[in-house]
Parts: sequence; C-alpha cells; structure tokens
Amino acid sequence: MNTKVLVAPSPHVHSGDSIQKNMYGVVFAMLPALLFSFFYFGLGALVVTLTAVASCYLFEFLIQKYILQSEVTINDGSALITGILLAFNVPSNLPIWIIIIGALVSIGIGKMTFGGLGNNVFNPALVGRVFLLISFPVQMTSWPKPTGLSSGYIDVETGATPLAIIKEGLNSGQPLSKLMSEIPSNMDLFLGNMGGSMGEIAGAALVLGLIYMLIRKIITWHIPVSVIGSVAIFTGILHMVDPEAYAGPLFHILTGGLLLGGIFMATDYVTSPMSNKGMIIYGIGIGVLTVVIRVFGAYPEGVSFAILIMNAFVPLINVYVKPKRFGEKRK
Repeated sequence: MNTKVLVAPSPHVHSGDSIQKNMYGVVFAMLPALLFSFFYFGLGALVVTLTAVASCYLFEFLIQKYILQSEVTINDGSALITGILLAFNVPSNLPIWIIIIGALVSIGIGKMTFGGLGNNVFNPALVGRVFLLISFPVQMTSWPKPTGLSSGYIDVETGATPLAIIKEGLNSGQPLSKLMSEIPSNMDLFLGNMGGSMGEIAGAALVLGLIYMLIRKIITWHIPVSVIGSVAIFTGILHMVDPEAYAGPLFHILTGGLLLGGIFMATDYVTSPMSNKGMIIYGIGIGVLTVVIRVFGAYPEGVSFAILIMNAFVPLINVYVKPKRFGEKRK
C-alpha cells in the first residue's frame, strides 16, 4: 500500500483570502474618493497622488533590498495603500519634495523600523502626515479650494476648512449661529464642496467605499460605526448643553477627516484590535479623543492624533479583551 498521508498544521480549509487580495480590495474601495479628488483638485491631486505612491514604493524597495536585505514585498499592495492614504491626508498643492519626505517617514519610520507589514504599531500614513504637520505647518494647512478639474498645482486659491472657520470664530467670541452661515450646507459638505485635504472632502465617495468593503467582508462594521457613533453622541450632548458654543453632530461627521479616518485608517488590520469588543472600545476611544481635540484642543482637527494614540493602546486592548475560545465552557 503506497498511500501517502500528508500531515500539515492548521488551517486545513482556506477561504481564498490573502493579504494581497484584501489590500487591493481596499484600494478599489478608495477609487471613488480618489476620482472625486481628481475632479475637485485636478492636476494637483494627480501630482500629489503619483508622487506619494511612487515614493512609498521606492523607499520600501530600497529599505527591504539594501538595508534589511530581506524579501522585497512591494507587490502586496500595502505600499500602494500607504501612498494613497498619505496623498489623501495632505493638501493638493503640497510641494513634491515635502511629499517625498512624508513618504520616507511613513515607510521608513512608520513601517519598516518595526519590521515591515504586520509588525508596525502605528498607521504608517498617519505617522507621515503628523510628521509633516509638525515640521511644515504652513504648507500643511494651506488648503486649496475645490474648483473642478483645475489645471493649477502650486499656484491655486486657498482657504480655511469648515473646522478652522468654526474654531477661529469661536475663539474670537463670535456666536456659532453667525459662523454657520459661512459654512456650506450639509449636502455640499457631503458631496465635497469645501476646502480640505484630498481624501476628506468627499463624504459620499468614502461611504461608497465603506459599503463595498462591508459587502466584500474586507472589514467589519465595529470600528467605523463606533468611531462615527461616539462622535455623534458626544457632540450631540455638547450641542444640547450649549448650541451657541458647540456645533452639532452632523457638522462634525461631515467635516474634517472623520469619515476618512474611521473608514480607511482606523480599520487598518495591523494597528487595530483583533476582537469585536476590542474594536468597539478602540473606535469609541478614537471618537472621544477626536471630539476632545477638536473642541477643547489647539488644533481644529484631531482624527490623526486620536487614531495614533489609540494605536498605542491596541496591544493592551488585545491582552485584556480577547475573543471567546472555541469550545470553552463559561465559568
């Protein structure tokens, strides 16, 4: 009898998912927002995106091949996602040399320093974004106004974001009702008719990406819903306490990088908790920190900082909030 018996470790049944498949699924989900950014910012969005993506690919290749001397894995899609997310988090008129620095920090410090994909503690694109915000605050807060298929890049008209208008106005003693008259309608905010970074202005496109990822089961609902829901509840309470000092929930959801962060950055596999309960705790933490920074902090926006802070708590959440083991009896 020559029958061979193969012995192999689990899993013995494979779902067909892979890192590469899921990564490119996320990229596909980002395409609507990317197309919206090309429409609103034209040439600037194209230049920023191509520079960020090419730089992330280049730096990951060079670091893996010549510094770590390990297998080159640039085709797994993670560098592509980092490049697009970095582009989504910066103004569309950011100079090329600053984008390249951001890509180097994202890949070199935010990812490869920890050992590459699967080992990084913080979201690489956000590490790059926050580094650029601290190092180049003027360039990183000069937001082009969306004009529609603009052929300009550096020399474009800029303006304040809705969050900055409210923050500066309230700090100068103006009532919220007067400031809200300067803000586009909720529908305009949802469709992207406002100043801001490339990826944060098109709420409708981001929601389309969320629906796609939920249907394809690339992510679960726990993090996006807990992030957005906690922001809605917290800001709703503040608005009820003093409507002239605190903007309502819809304003906070549709402005800034809340949708972008809650849908595409907080849900990063590596830097988010493993259990469903842990994801909800993580998402609530991001939502609460975002509101605290926006309302009581010096910066008008706080999503990036909130996600990075909660990234640091993920190992702790994973230790104390574990999924129930299969077959375990309740004590």
